Amino acid sequence: MGSIPSKRKNLQELLFPRGIPPLWCPPLTHFDAARRIDLKRMEAHLAWMMPHVKGYLVPGSTGDGWDLDDAETETVVRFAVDMARKKGVCLLLGALRKKTADVTAGIEHFLDILRTLTGKTDPLAALVASGVSGFTVCPPAGAGLDQATIRAALEIILDKGLPVALYQLPQVTGNETAPDSFAGLAARHPNLILFKDSSGSDRIALSGVDAGGVFLVRGAEGDYARWLRSAGGPYDGFLLSTANSFPAGLLSVVDGIREGRLADAVRISTALSGAVAEVFALVGEIPCGNAFTNANKAIEHYMAFGPGAADREGPMLHGGIRIPAGIIAAAGEALRRHGLMPAKGYLE
Repeated sequence: MGSIPSKRKNLQELLFPRGIPPLWCPPLTHFDAARRIDLKRMEAHLAWMMPHVKGYLVPGSTGDGWDLDDAETETVVRFAVDMARKKGVCLLLGALRKKTADVTAGIEHFLDILRTLTGKTDPLAALVASGVSGFTVCPPAGAGLDQATIRAALEIILDKGLPVALYQLPQVTGNETAPDSFAGLAARHPNLILFKDSSGSDRIALSGVDAGGVFLVRGAEGDYARWLRSAGGPYDGFLLSTANSFPAGLLSVVDGIREGRLADAVRISTALSGAVAEVFALVGEIPCGNAFTNANKAIEHYMAFGPGAADREGPMLHGGIRIPAGIIAAAGEALRRHGLMPAKGYLE
């Protein structure tokens, strides 16, 4: 039969035949002036990222995953699966809904899409054939939920036997899966393959509980150089919103740590952390979207259009407004201060 960790390892090797990427990104969902999803813009953005980032979560929080309606979600999922199959990158599909019933319904809808695209009826075969490595889920939302309720909800999802990445996001759910709850789920379910923590508190990774081979990725921003195992940290990799804007820089941090060039990694990490902190502080006044999305749209605007990006209209948000010109200009100044302004945008 084999142990749970050995079964998990076998499943991970099936789903990630080239290994689990150490750097992941939840790509932005771009919108045109009419608030329609702009797939051409998204394709250009992904083409720029893909030489450096080999894993993607679609839709993640940064891609408006909590706000997209079902039709919009299907649009970005079909697009992402097509890109993943063409380019050979890894893909997790985000079933980001606040009620467990809606999460399981979303996963079933994703499976229907994958079966149609691949012609495979078996769920795992459809996943492998489509280049999808699993489904990302959060606990049900609710600040008052106790651990028994959170565990029971996640058991419902895991009992389906499909590969799952568990996402810690108290900024949206109002709660966290406790270290003991996570350890219990990992000990019972070999299909729990990956864990992402964007809380900033890192309770599970720092707790020392046995993850049983679950691949741990950090989603909180800043101070990147200290968090990977090869630098003495608790994480196996990153799943970062800022990979939308700094794919090459973040990969340099990862590679520098892994190759023993810690001073280089720290230097790059310090510059990125400084700029990111400044821009995240700027976007708090925007009345829609979330900080992950809004900050990265402001920064990525310069990556696409270069130093002159401040002269263009700000990016359109899912909520129907553009990022104000003042925030765009201030984001550009932050990039210049930290030596991160590109000489030319990838769309120029």
